[in-house]
Amino acid sequence: MLNRPLRVLHIYRTYFPETQGGVQEAIRQIALATRPLGIESSVFTLARNPNPATLHAEEGEVGRARSLFEIASCDFASPAGIWRCRAAARRADVLQVHYPWPFADMMLPWIRRPGQPLVVTYHSDIVRQGLLNALYAPLRNYLLNSADRIIATSPPYIATSDVLARYREKTSCIPLALADCPPADQTLKAHWEAQLGNDFFLFVGVPRYYKGLHFLIEALPHTRARIVVVGDGNGRTELEARARQLGADNIRFLGRLPDADKQALFELCRGVVFPSHLRSEAFGVTLLEGARAGKPLISCEIGTGTSWVNQHQESGLVIPPADPAALAAALNQLHQDPALCARLGEQARLRWQRLFQPEAVGEAYAGLYRELLGQARAAS
Repeated sequence: MLNRPLRVLHIYRTYFPETQGGVQEAIRQIALATRPLGIESSVFTLARNPNPATLHAEEGEVGRARSLFEIASCDFASPAGIWRCRAAARRADVLQVHYPWPFADMMLPWIRRPGQPLVVTYHSDIVRQGLLNALYAPLRNYLLNSADRIIATSPPYIATSDVLARYREKTSCIPLALADCPPADQTLKAHWEAQLGNDFFLFVGVPRYYKGLHFLIEALPHTRARIVVVGDGNGRTELEARARQLGADNIRFLGRLPDADKQALFELCRGVVFPSHLRSEAFGVTLLEGARAGKPLISCEIGTGTSWVNQHQESGLVIPPADPAALAAALNQLHQDPALCARLGEQARLRWQRLFQPEAVGEAYAGLYRELLGQARAAS
């Protein structure tokens, strides 16, 4: 038995505050959920400007090394960065690699102690980089073969991933969690209501290629529903230009906002629209945020966790992917039927309370860490 907290090092290519995203939030929620159960979490990540090199966040210590360059969303570190990760790994009892980050797979032989338990949280298949993915396959296989346990975030992803099909015997599901939060600041909420009203559909996320926002833009001329987009990235300029080209005046791009502002918008909106159309979207933390706020959800059927979080006609509407007409129809249905919005929103919150609270997720991960550490000690 340890006479100190069990130490887990989470390894992922980027992290707060430099970047925002679903994987970053997943790591944060796992760390917060396991902390009351005697787990001490830390994070190793890369940053364009890793100054300071160590951050002290609520979820644990965040160690940062410089990202030298990026190829196909894969950040690379210097030998000094690998050495920094190795030092952090030596202090940990369990390593938890958040896939995909191919550079983490490359580091693994240099940072992992013999017999040190390794958990891989499998967030998403690699979808778009066809040739690079084929070249990467041996390295990916090395990582997944090395893992003591692979964790997927939803049953549909386990069932539909060709990669995970080869590792079914050591793959299990622990969903992402999202803790409750206090109501939005009323002054802030009034500020946004004066600007936007309370009858809009909200999208929150970085406008990446798989988020389906270009299909949402194409749907705008066919709906009177108003859309508010929160998030920033390289794709935003193109999306704004296309909306202007279509003459669509029913969309507002607000850019990146603090969490307090986002919470105010979740409380104000009519519903949440999440048009991701590719398997790169494995879960959809934004859907959890909408469900927590008691809002109906619109998402696409892409064979991943999005259709587990959002159940058709229970917590919202699930439509075909890459289909502007279907998006417009779903928006119109909820826009024109406040009673349906209220019913679906209430059921969405109940589903979040039942399946995605941090307590169950924390118990599952804490139990897994202790099980693997016990097995490693018995084998040594």
